[in-house]
Amino acid sequence: MPVVFNKNIDDDTMLAVWKIEETEAALTAGLQLKQHELDVIASLNNGKRLLHWLSTRVLLRTLLNTDEYIDCRMDDHGKPYLPALGYEISLSHSYDYAAVIISKTKKVGVDIELIKHKIKSIKQKFLSDVELAQKQIGDNTNGLYVCWCAKEAIYKWNGRKGLEFKQDIHIKPFKLKDKGMLNALVDLQEGSRELTVNYFKTDDGYMLGYVVA
Repeated sequence: MPVVFNKNIDDDTMLAVWKIEETEAALTAGLQLKQHELDVIASLNNGKRLLHWLSTRVLLRTLLNTDEYIDCRMDDHGKPYLPALGYEISLSHSYDYAAVIISKTKKVGVDIELIKHKIKSIKQKFLSDVELAQKQIGDNTNGLYVCWCAKEAIYKWNGRKGLEFKQDIHIKPFKLKDKGMLNALVDLQEGSRELTVNYFKTDDGYMLGYVVA
């Protein structure tokens, strides 16, 4: 399995990204699947969605470094969790890549996206006028993807439905780089919280953002 990026964020938290080159059969052979998982696979049909589902589970197994069965389920909010293991996890995928982040002690969120210019046509849907007025965002495709990945990672970190990208997650001014960090103020049910999101752009045109808190 071609892991193209891995990082020990702290003693309890790991992030990994890999390129999907295996076939469905090869990925399936690396997993121990029970009936509820086979039902999910059957509903996905063949193609990228199935490869994405399988690849995130194989990468999760790699990060956990185990040959034992891993029961990865989705709760009522769509957040993945491991009933039998004491880890917080987040999964993401886009085209040819999959990303997984796990932590023993902190909530986590990750998002990876293939950079496309069409994001400019939907920027008003997830960014406020105040955010769009920031020069590093505005009409800058990379800046827009940094914001999208940051907000998506925060949404996954929160793990609850109802958090609105435009109304509830506010990106503070930041210096746009190929690799950097930004802060965001998040309006949660229990009150506002400021989170730090790390991000980086890959050489082949993907953006990834992650949050650990």
